[in-house]
Amino acid sequence: MKKIFEAAETVFIAVIFITIAILFFFRVIIVEGVSMENTLHGGEKIIITNFLYTPERGDIVVTDSNNSYNKPLIKRVIATGGDTVKIEAQTGDVYLNGQLLTENYIKEEMTPPASTLEMTVPEGYLFVMGDNRNNSYDSRVEEIGAINEKDVLGKAAFRISPFSKVGFVE
Repeated sequence: MKKIFEAAETVFIAVIFITIAILFFFRVIIVEGVSMENTLHGGEKIIITNFLYTPERGDIVVTDSNNSYNKPLIKRVIATGGDTVKIEAQTGDVYLNGQLLTENYIKEEMTPPASTLEMTVPEGYLFVMGDNRNNSYDSRVEEIGAINEKDVLGKAAFRISPFSKVGFVE
């Protein structure tokens, strides 16, 4: 009987630790839509983490639904507080602090905007864009704009499905 109680205690402790890890360190998110193609596709499941995390340029982040879209967003961080982003009207080229960004991850060339967009990101905020620039609702749109860092749920860390694509997200 003592072995049964010891086993039950071990299982109970394991469940507590797993629950704490899921609640405070990791979350499973299902990707919706096409805005992050070719990096992430609709229906894929990813693990995000916020443990000791500070957003950096190039990270793929998930935000809460505290936006006019009322849905979480999965986007790539292009700029952080204090950075200046410029998107040229003629070419659609993206500049960060005056330097043309090399973006190997985008799905296709972006259709140039009607007018040049230039913004200095406020401290504590992020400028985010989808990798599928022509099909992404992101910081370029006034309703979204710069994202408050406090609204970031975490960084995309690991893809868990589909099985053929299991691995770290970059």
